[in-house]
Amino acid sequence: MHITQAPNRHRFPASIISHTVWLYHRFNNSYRDVQEQMAYRGIILSHETVRFWCYKFVVYFQDVISKRERKPTDKWHLDEMNIKIKGEVFILWRAVDSEGHELEVLLQKRRNKKSAIRFLSRLLGHYPCPRVIVTDKLKSYIKPVRYMCPRTKHRTDKRLNNRIENAHQPTRRKEKILIKFKHPNSAQCTLICNFFIF
Repeated sequence: MHITQAPNRHRFPASIISHTVWLYHRFNNSYRDVQEQMAYRGIILSHETVRFWCYKFVVYFQDVISKRERKPTDKWHLDEMNIKIKGEVFILWRAVDSEGHELEVLLQKRRNKKSAIRFLSRLLGHYPCPRVIVTDKLKSYIKPVRYMCPRTKHRTDKRLNNRIENAHQPTRRKEKILIKFKHPNSAQCTLICNFFIF
């Protein structure tokens, strides 16, 4: 993962910025951990610089990596998990295909039909409807899947959804390193880049 051209008004070359962002998202590192690792290589950065780069370039990396992404399989697994941000509970919606490749993540405040529609709309904006969608028994999925993907078979069996349960593990590890995410926007950015790189 690398930027092909040096960003404007940045004194460090694109290769260093790319490697710094990759270190943060690929491993369970804090900003200060990345700062120390780069210092070991003779590159002096502040942890705030690391944070700024991770926030600024996340969209670029999402675009670059998504262009390389292979076509997803025709079986998707959808699930949600709770994340605490400043004491408030948010819902992280996630979709992966049958090979474990992440398709989409979205942070929302609720776990209801409206949230399910928003999540599926984002997902179907990038990919055509699959042959099968597997979810848990959350009722919020039933009507949105039926109307947005009328030819898709919807399976609601918790045992079939182990594939996506494993996909939540990197998020839990990152959450522990960061103690808790500090702000919804920064959490969404971290999670977007995390799922493309991990």
